Amino acid sequence: MSIPIMLLSMAVSAQDNITVSGTVTDGQGTPLPGANVILKNTTTGVQTDFDGNYVLDNVPSNGTLVFSYIGFTSQEIPVNGQNTINISLQEDTQALDEVVVVGYGELKVKDLTSAIATVDSEVLDLAPVGQPMQALQGRVAGLQIVNNGGPGQSPTVRVRGIGSYNTDASNPLFVVDGAFFNDIDFLNPSDIASVSVLKDASAAAIYGVRAANGVVIIETKSGKFNQKPQITYDGYTGYQVAQNILTMANSEQFTTLALESGSDPDVEFILNAMQRYGRSRVNPNIPDVNTDWYDQIIRTALIQNHSLSMTGGSEQATYAIGANYFEQEGILKMKNEYERFNLRSKIDFQVNDWLKVGGSMVLSNSTRYDAEDSAWRLAYYAVPVLPVFDPLLLDNPDVFPTNYANAQDLGYRGGQNPFPTMDFSQNREKTRNVLANFYAEFDLVPEKLKFKTAYNHNFENTNRREVRLPYFIGNNFQREDASLLKREVTISNQIWDNTLTYTDTFGKHDLTVLGGVSFRDEALDLLQARGLNFPLSGEEAYFIDQAQTIVEADTFDGGAREYGLSYFGRVSYNFDNRYLLYGTFRADGTNKYQEKWGYFPTVGAGWVVSEEAFFPESNVVNFLKLRGSWGELGNDRVPSSEGSITSTVVTTALGDILFSGLNTSSDFTALKWEVTEEINAGLSARMFNNNLSLEADYYVRDTKDAVIPVERPLIPGATRQNIGEIRNSGFEIALNWNKQVSEDFSYSIGGNLGTLKNEVLDLGGQPFLDAGTAEFRQRSIVGESIFAFYGREVIGVYQNDAQIQADPVAVANELEPGDFIYRDINGDGDINDDDRTVLGSFLPEYTYGFNIGFNYKAWDFSASATGQGGNSILNRKRGEVIFTNDTNWDRDFAINRWHGEGTTNSYPSSAGIRKSWNQRLNTWFIEDGDFFRIQNITLGYTINKDGSLKGMPQIRIYATAEKPLTVFDYNGFNPEVSNGVDNQTYPIPAVYTVGVNVKI
Repeated sequence: MSIPIMLLSMAVSAQDNITVSGTVTDGQGTPLPGANVILKNTTTGVQTDFDGNYVLDNVPSNGTLVFSYIGFTSQEIPVNGQNTINISLQEDTQALDEVVVVGYGELKVKDLTSAIATVDSEVLDLAPVGQPMQALQGRVAGLQIVNNGGPGQSPTVRVRGIGSYNTDASNPLFVVDGAFFNDIDFLNPSDIASVSVLKDASAAAIYGVRAANGVVIIETKSGKFNQKPQITYDGYTGYQVAQNILTMANSEQFTTLALESGSDPDVEFILNAMQRYGRSRVNPNIPDVNTDWYDQIIRTALIQNHSLSMTGGSEQATYAIGANYFEQEGILKMKNEYERFNLRSKIDFQVNDWLKVGGSMVLSNSTRYDAEDSAWRLAYYAVPVLPVFDPLLLDNPDVFPTNYANAQDLGYRGGQNPFPTMDFSQNREKTRNVLANFYAEFDLVPEKLKFKTAYNHNFENTNRREVRLPYFIGNNFQREDASLLKREVTISNQIWDNTLTYTDTFGKHDLTVLGGVSFRDEALDLLQARGLNFPLSGEEAYFIDQAQTIVEADTFDGGAREYGLSYFGRVSYNFDNRYLLYGTFRADGTNKYQEKWGYFPTVGAGWVVSEEAFFPESNVVNFLKLRGSWGELGNDRVPSSEGSITSTVVTTALGDILFSGLNTSSDFTALKWEVTEEINAGLSARMFNNNLSLEADYYVRDTKDAVIPVERPLIPGATRQNIGEIRNSGFEIALNWNKQVSEDFSYSIGGNLGTLKNEVLDLGGQPFLDAGTAEFRQRSIVGESIFAFYGREVIGVYQNDAQIQADPVAVANELEPGDFIYRDINGDGDINDDDRTVLGSFLPEYTYGFNIGFNYKAWDFSASATGQGGNSILNRKRGEVIFTNDTNWDRDFAINRWHGEGTTNSYPSSAGIRKSWNQRLNTWFIEDGDFFRIQNITLGYTINKDGSLKGMPQIRIYATAEKPLTVFDYNGFNPEVSNGVDNQTYPIPAVYTVGVNVKI
């Protein structure tokens, strides 16, 4: 009887497991591809296909299926023996169940009380850029991205302004899969799944003293459980084209300026050029040379990117592996390029019901050849009457290796020609990054208590090689010695985090409590040496042991080691989806300062008004939440304590006897953390059937105990002390409209605006602190912006002799028509340094961005724009006239200069600009930094988008224009100048690419 009973049992068991199929759609009947269909309390499940269809085998007839999709409310449906289950998911108000990544975990959007902005990978995929943060420009309110046009160069990133006198201490913290970084230029943008920007203190506080200037959390792409292997190739190629090229004075305009200058040598130089190179056939009064130096040094440059990845998963494991190659030439016509090769892997394994382990690794190998930035400066100053090559030097045996023209042969003081600097210099930097992390997560109490331990290690090795080869074009236009600088920097950062998380729901209460401890070990080793005169036989000679002479002053070995131990906790509480409380506390210890420990609390609260009984139900306002937070953070990005002891022998006479003594002084600093205190108030809303989302915030962020230099009474020099205070405040708003019009057509429109007011509140009793140089003064003044430009205000230009004679200031300073008229700030009837005032700040008062996009059947289109305003730029290129007069001028000055009564009331004359009176830092040198830019335009077409062509991959073909148009008034290549001082800024090119994305 045992065998029949066993067969009957097997038959009954087989009858209990059935196959369930169906379709998942949205509220309008549109299929939802990629929706998850999971058997409850298991990892068994599938994803819907392109038509929203699914088939799930071996489903218990009494089981329950969970249907979920991002942006929609999850639903649980009992099977009850049904073989077909079709379901329509409803859009989630504020995507209530959607989670965002925060420090050491995730939170549902509905539970957030802080200012957090999340950007999905689709945004990063639009921009053909090498560094991920470049793609975020204009996408997040309050996030300022200042691009650098050089290949492989990281942009400057600022979250809500600058809060430290040391601007290098104002960068945000980057967290990549749990590891800490100062920049993420080694990452491939297409490997990123999401970017979360934690903007206020409450959101960032869990990361402690590295997070005072905001946090950017990067999550890389992962596979999914029960996902068939998917292979994706994404590649593009295109060209970079210099835009807004600064136009310089041509030979005719330059000759006119020289003749008007009143300078006999300048006129003689023009005559020398005509004698050496001949006269123009069009105008015999100018030389027969008209060199556009920017045109000579700029080229169209290649850019290409190729990524190949595979993702997938089984019931117990997920995986993601990929490779990427990126290449970008520079637009400067020299050895100027960037090349990067990346390998990435990420694995998560569900060992059993209570243990999950995983890890990831990124290997990045890059080589960058940096431009000689002085080439841009030389091209600005080089006179147009000088050719690139001088035929008269072709057979000169003393000139080597090439017959480049020399402006000294015309009488000018410098050689001016930028090509020797470009051709005989090479700056190579090789960087190897290894980012590895491993974690184990223990489910101690199912769905309630979890313990996670994670180890992250970032190893970075940078090899810098600067080669300077000799040349001789003429006396004082030569490089006598070949030189080689080698610098090896090794960085090892290790972080070990251990967290315990308790989550519980009881009645109307949702509670999450996290506690943890973190240990970090940061080590840096640096070795540098410089050698002279090595064999000139190519790359094989570029080693220090080949040098004949070692320069001891430039040869050293150094390093640093920092440890940190932190204890932290977080509580998140939700009552009835209406009242939210959020708090963190972190204790940070370090070996960096004399004050070893810092304690930093934060608290946040939220009120979901739309969940109240009195709130009217309508389709106008579907969700409304008010939130506020307060918090303190420490900032350890300020350099550690330093100083020295100085002893001086003092001799004095007492009576008839000389006595000697020792006077000892110390400028050792005793520093501690800078402390950032921030208040944030905001609201989140969803309106008009959840089509419109709104995020708005107002913040006040004060940096207290800011480290500033302090002058010491009776002792020369300054020491750094924690006695400053700096405030950043502003308003941020982001609006996004998304509408699914029909099955074939959807569109989106979004925009954001962020304002910033930067103000120095206290300088430890000092009225101001000077920065910059004496000629180009920047000054931090209590009540004004940090590092504000400081000089004289131009109110006009003297037009005639009668005006000169009527002004005692003009008579006293022997001024002439064409000279500036300055405002008498203090009204004492004289113009001097006491009449200087704040002329502007390099920090923008507002930044903004907006985007549009639509999808129609297989077509997709998107466009975005960005801009900023309220900031100023010091055009120091013009200001260099202080140091030399025999250079070219930009065309703007050549055309608009004062050259007779009534011609202008804002530009000096050609003769006047050579006078020290007009060369003082003034509003003519300070220009408007506002700009508007079309950031990105992308048009794509997807073949087999709905998967109807069986056996054929999904192929998307697209074309992109990145930064094709920038509108601004500044007299330079571009208005993106990170510190506001434009001396030799690398131009930002427009990028035009075509690409293809293939999914198999």
